[in-house]
Amino acid sequence: MSAPQPVPIGPLEPGEESALLSLLERCGLPRDGARDHFARALVARQDGRIVGSALVELYPEGALLRSVAVEGELRGHRLGVRLTERALALARQHGARRIYLLTETAADFFPRFGFHAIARADVPASVQTSVEFTTACPQSAVVMEREL
Repeated sequence: MSAPQPVPIGPLEPGEESALLSLLERCGLPRDGARDHFARALVARQDGRIVGSALVELYPEGALLRSVAVEGELRGHRLGVRLTERALALARQHGARRIYLLTETAADFFPRFGFHAIARADVPASVQTSVEFTTACPQSAVVMEREL
C-alpha cells in the first residue's frame, strides 16, 4: 500500500475567496481583514476544495502570519507545518526580517518554527495596525515573533 499523496499547496486562485473565508469560519479563526491580504494567501486543496490556509500580511516593520487553518479531518498529517513553512518562506521572499502572529489556540504549535511569546507592546507600530491587532483578536491572544 502506497503512502497518501501530500495535499498540494499553492496561491489562492480567483473565485476561491468565499471558500477560504468559509474554512476560516469553520476553524474558528477571524475573517476580518483577511480579504485585504488574499494576494499573499496560500491554500491547500484536496479533491477541488480548500482544506488548509495561511496568509501573510506585509508591513514596513515586519510581517504578520495569520489564518493558519487546517480542516479537522486532515489535522495531524503535517499540513499545518507545511503551510506555515511555505508562509514563512513567502514572507522572506518579500523582504520581511521578522514575522509576528496572534493565537488563542495554537501557542504550543508555533515554537517548533522558532516563534516565541512576546508582549503585545513589543510588536512594531506598523504591524499593530493590522485588523488582527486592532479588532479581530482579543487582548488575551498570545503574541509571538521570530526572525526570518
